[in-house]
Amino acid sequence: MAAMTLYHNPRCSKSRSALQLLEERGLTPAIVRYLETPLSAAQLQDLLAKLGIPARQLLRSGEDEYKNLGLSDPNLTDAQLIEAMAAQPKLIERPILVVGEKAVIGRPPENILEILP
Repeated sequence: MAAMTLYHNPRCSKSRSALQLLEERGLTPAIVRYLETPLSAAQLQDLLAKLGIPARQLLRSGEDEYKNLGLSDPNLTDAQLIEAMAAQPKLIERPILVVGEKAVIGRPPENILEILP
């Protein structure tokens, strides 16, 4: 089986639900508490490639940091958005499950089932 990693925030109900779905299937992913261990810009670029989405789709637009940093500006590049997420990991949508070279955002948590082997 391919390596499985869950980018997890234990304070988030969707993230906890995604982990529970995996555990109910007897799966134990590597857990990355990305708020405690922030991802670098390069790691975020790799994650976005696996997700197949632009950086803007990984942003949590409801966070205060989103508004304070002016991230709604459509002229910002992916690189600028990635740098913002690397500096402020709270801006990253969660949970994210990575299985091999595929990834999915667990919103709703059942989305993670799409990439399970």
